[in-house]
Amino acid sequence: MILDPFFLLCAIPAVLIFGIAKGGFGGSIGIVSVPLMAFAVSPLQAAAILLPILCVMDILAIRKFWRRWDADNLRIMLPAAILGVVIGTFTFKYLSEAHVRLLIGLLALGFALNYYRKRELQEGRRPGAVAGTFWSMLAGFTSFGIHAGSPPVSVYLIPQKLHPSIFVGTCAVLFGVTNYVKLVPYFWLGQFSADNLLTSLMLLPLAPLGIWLGYRLHKKFSAKQFYGFFNFFLMIAGIKLIYDGLLTL
Repeated sequence: MILDPFFLLCAIPAVLIFGIAKGGFGGSIGIVSVPLMAFAVSPLQAAAILLPILCVMDILAIRKFWRRWDADNLRIMLPAAILGVVIGTFTFKYLSEAHVRLLIGLLALGFALNYYRKRELQEGRRPGAVAGTFWSMLAGFTSFGIHAGSPPVSVYLIPQKLHPSIFVGTCAVLFGVTNYVKLVPYFWLGQFSADNLLTSLMLLPLAPLGIWLGYRLHKKFSAKQFYGFFNFFLMIAGIKLIYDGLLTL
C-alpha cells in the first residue's frame, strides 16, 4: 500500500475528479486523473491503481443514468472499443514509461487546446459506422494504457448534440464494459500487484463520493463552466508530462 503523503495529495483529487467526470460529465475531465497521479508514481502504476476503482464507479454511474443511453451509438462503439483494448494489450510491452508520459501529455494538451478553440459545432448528426468505429477503437486503445478514452469518444459524440444525460449514460455504458474487459489483460500483464490492489482498496471509498458530486454538479452547472476550470489544469499537466517524457526518452 502506498502511504506517501505526496502520492495521497495527488491520488485523492485524481480519484474524486474521475468520479465527478463519470457521475455527470461523460468522463472527459477524467483524463486529468492519470496525469495528476503520474506526478507521484509511474503512469502505468497509476493506471493499475485506478482500474479497480473505475470499475466500481462504472456500476454506480450506469445505475444513476439507467436506460439513458443511445443504443444506436453503442452498437457501433462497443465492438470497436473492445478491439482497441485487444490492440493495446499486445502493444503494451513496446511502450516505455517515457512514451506513455508523452502519449498522456499530448492527449491532455491536445484536448485542452481544442476546448479553447471554441469552434461552433455543426447541427446534430446521427451515428456513422466508419467514424464511430475509428474513434471508438482509438478510445479503447488509449483507455487500455492510461484510461484516456474520453477525448476520442467526445470527438465522435459531441457533434451529435445528444441530450447531456444521454451523452453521459452512453459513455457510462461504453467505458463500463471496456473497463471490465481490461481487467483480464491487466491481470495477465501483472499490473495488479499486492501494493497496487491495497492502494486501490484504500482509495475506493472516494468512488461513491465522486459519483455523487458529479451527479449533483451535472444538475447545477453547465458543462461549459465545469470544463473551463478543469481544462486549464489539464493544459498545465499536459505540458509538464510532455517535458518529462522528452527528458527521459
